[in-house]
Amino acid sequence: MVAQSYTVAFEGVEALPVEVQCAVTIGVPAFAIVGLPDKAVSEARERVRSALTAMGIALPSKRITVNLSPADMPKEGSHFDLPIALSLLAALDILPRDVVGGVMALGELSLDGTLVPVPGALPAAMTAAEADRVLVCPHGSGPEAAWVGSCTVIGARSLGDLVRHFSGQAPIRPASPGELSRAAQSRDLRDVKGQERAKRALEIAAAGRHHLLFVGTPGSGKSMLAARLPGLLPPLSPQEALETSMIHSVAGLLTEGGISRSRPYRDPHHTASMAAIIGGGRGAKPGEASLAHNGVLFLDELPEFQRTVLETLRQPLETGQVMVSRANAHLAYPCRFMLVAAANPCKCGYLSDPGRACSRAPGCGDDYMARISGPLMDRFDLRIEVPPVAFMDLDLPPSGDSSADVAARVARARDIQSERFAAHPGVRTNADAEGALLDEITRLDTDCRALLLKAADSFGLTARGYHRILRVARTIADLGGSGAIQRPHLAEALGYRLISSRQA
Repeated sequence: MVAQSYTVAFEGVEALPVEVQCAVTIGVPAFAIVGLPDKAVSEARERVRSALTAMGIALPSKRITVNLSPADMPKEGSHFDLPIALSLLAALDILPRDVVGGVMALGELSLDGTLVPVPGALPAAMTAAEADRVLVCPHGSGPEAAWVGSCTVIGARSLGDLVRHFSGQAPIRPASPGELSRAAQSRDLRDVKGQERAKRALEIAAAGRHHLLFVGTPGSGKSMLAARLPGLLPPLSPQEALETSMIHSVAGLLTEGGISRSRPYRDPHHTASMAAIIGGGRGAKPGEASLAHNGVLFLDELPEFQRTVLETLRQPLETGQVMVSRANAHLAYPCRFMLVAAANPCKCGYLSDPGRACSRAPGCGDDYMARISGPLMDRFDLRIEVPPVAFMDLDLPPSGDSSADVAARVARARDIQSERFAAHPGVRTNADAEGALLDEITRLDTDCRALLLKAADSFGLTARGYHRILRVARTIADLGGSGAIQRPHLAEALGYRLISSRQA
């Protein structure tokens, strides 16, 4: 007779249900696992055998066959240990078959039977909730899985604890959600001396989720400005927090079951590979672009990144989704992030500094910035020149608004957009609007339309650039509390787009 339990196989951020069937039959003694297991799953038989021995349970001299159904789906990961052990215990009549068949389990087994936390508890709990099953997992994964709420989560420290739980000897209390992670205190925008235009652009980018590029000499404050961005962004909504946490759960980045309401801020080094940025590698894990979902991806020294890596960002910036295609995997990860980048104007960095003239100007700047392709440059809504700050200005007291003041204005603008797009699923900010919806929210009067058409004709704007200017103007109007886009809003948006003929 066959006993079964249930677990999941991960396909991107989705957890697909898998039935773990176990049969103990007469025949040559063996322990076989079938159903396209990878190396980690195949090795589960040794971990399960050792864990049962530690509990004083000896496997019978019979043929044990474990089938992972559907058999044509690849199975990867050590989280199959626990469901295999539970189905085997049920097949040996040590645990009730009907009880084991009503749970969904995941967890890695140590040789002494201790359960080790594994990635993916949060999406697994959502799948268990959809199937109306109890989720059984390691104690360390319980607080993370319990955030789903609609699913009972049993977090056990060892396989022996689960046996005593299912037999009624020592019931385990359901797990409670982990602590809401607190973000580290972000740096204040007032600490940045000067750079008022760059600060304004940072506020606009935060309000509408617009992509932003800083270009300036070394030490002018580009990275310092970007580091202040997390303090300007509103907290994640419950839906956004769940989306982001599912990606981080699959990547194994959730610590102690804590979920954060702070927007992710990822800043990979320019030597990062394509797999690190886009996703892939062993198990086709999410990359930095997906880990920055609903947050910020900051690329410092943008021209120093490999060109092939930068070009792979073009499609995700438009679609909000990245496809990781490998010989044995074809996975989709969400990656709706705000791209913020910084670059020097040339190789030496001093092309635009009148006090330290570049000896190879202007060819040095043209060659260096040409590392960023035109199509990628066209996707930046705001392009800001960040000039060096005079030494005498560094001794001045802090000036301008604090991060809290700017964050309050950004929150009000985001609230306006949330109300505006309430009837449009998938659209949360002005940067997401397109097609007829964009036309509806950016209707221009005759004077504004004439100005925009003149700028488009004079500077050779692409259709993408034309629409991005409209989105930025709409955000500037929202920050000003204006229901319609007016000429000053449009003129400011154009100023951020056309800072130089090279970047236009």
